[in-house]
Amino acid sequence: MSPTTTTILAASTDLPQPVAPGWQLIVAALAGIAVIVVAITIAKVHPFLALVGGGATVGIVAGESIPTVLESFTAGFGTTAAGVGILIALGAMFAKLLADSGGADEIVDTIVGHASPRMLPWAMALVGAIIGLPMFFEIGLVLLMPVIYLVARRSGLGLIPIGIPALAGLSAMHGFVPPHPGPLVAIDALGADLGMTLGLGVLVAIPTIIVSGPLFGVLAGRWVTVEAPTTFDVDPSDGPTTKRPSFAITMFSVLLPVVLMLGKALAEIFIADEDQPVRKVLDILGTPLIALLIAVIVAMFTLGRGSGMDRETISKCTGAALPAIAGILLIVSAGGGFKEVLVDTGIGTLLADWATGANVSVLLLAWTLAALIRLATGSATVATITASSLILGLVDGMGSGELSLVVLAIGAGSVFLSHVNDAGFWLVKEYFGMTVGQTFKTWSMMETVLSVTGLIVVLALGLVI
Repeated sequence: MSPTTTTILAASTDLPQPVAPGWQLIVAALAGIAVIVVAITIAKVHPFLALVGGGATVGIVAGESIPTVLESFTAGFGTTAAGVGILIALGAMFAKLLADSGGADEIVDTIVGHASPRMLPWAMALVGAIIGLPMFFEIGLVLLMPVIYLVARRSGLGLIPIGIPALAGLSAMHGFVPPHPGPLVAIDALGADLGMTLGLGVLVAIPTIIVSGPLFGVLAGRWVTVEAPTTFDVDPSDGPTTKRPSFAITMFSVLLPVVLMLGKALAEIFIADEDQPVRKVLDILGTPLIALLIAVIVAMFTLGRGSGMDRETISKCTGAALPAIAGILLIVSAGGGFKEVLVDTGIGTLLADWATGANVSVLLLAWTLAALIRLATGSATVATITASSLILGLVDGMGSGELSLVVLAIGAGSVFLSHVNDAGFWLVKEYFGMTVGQTFKTWSMMETVLSVTGLIVVLALGLVI
């Protein structure tokens, strides 16, 4: 990577400068989070309204004007709705087709039929890892929900012991394994070797998923008991299906967007010329919006028509998926608005400066920077990009293996303690039907365990590399 490229990347990922003294920004962030938690848990205010109030609190306490706060919130809301919102809508349509066609049942029967109840959490962790390799977390979660619900109901194990391993698989891929966008950004920024990072990433991801997924899932299942809802049960009024699509056809449909996004990521790695025809085609097809749109259209034939649905039934099925996610879309988008208010106060920059001044090892510093920025902004991507830029001056002269470990340390820090400023937090809460407190005990704790376990494995590898 050329020095010019490095400079451009670093410059493009600067966080906003602090708008107030450090103590004031910390108080503002804590006050905003407190407003959200109290409003939802004690006052029983809808999360959407609570997030609006929390965002306003952060901005006002930080000393920003009301118009500035509103501008930040609406910008974050709009960006999240335009990006994640459309993807969730398309994913929900696909999930409904998967469920009503009997495809989800086919996957579940295959998994349940070939795995003992004791091994089901391990199987779900593997499924989550495969689905989550090139996908954004939100897309993978939406696609997996019918399977998670049905496996939980059929096995009788409950939603948490089944769902947490799948979430761990999705999240670990997000943080550790290229060609996922997060690790790729860090690899590019630091000039790390892709192949080395990929190999070490898998090596780190395996024990991390085991600890934070199947093992922690058992403990989380004791803390929180949640029954799987009937959201994706087949609706008899949609019309009966004459047959189930085969397991092979179903998996083809599910993995189609995965393959398309993977193709885009690989093309960016191995085809340097952006104008090369193959690269251009793969870039278009692998765009998440296009990939999911193609998957929905294909699923109408492979899952819909393949199970005996007529055109009217398919139209009714896809339309029925949208009302159920309207509330989720508003909450997730409001979470994006709250995150943007935090980002624009400059608290991420403040925390990054504090961490940089600490006298610790590069691996631990890389993890700390990413974790602090993740806590402040709620974005794993922002944490990865910013931490990579800030650590650039400290990795000169490092070997290939050491650079890869720095990338993985940043990845581990970027998934630390998802909480109320993270859209993923609200997505998990709503899909799993949990309270804020239950979401902290399960999802937030799982992310923390995943992050810390990943750091421990990276530090252990650092002793021998």
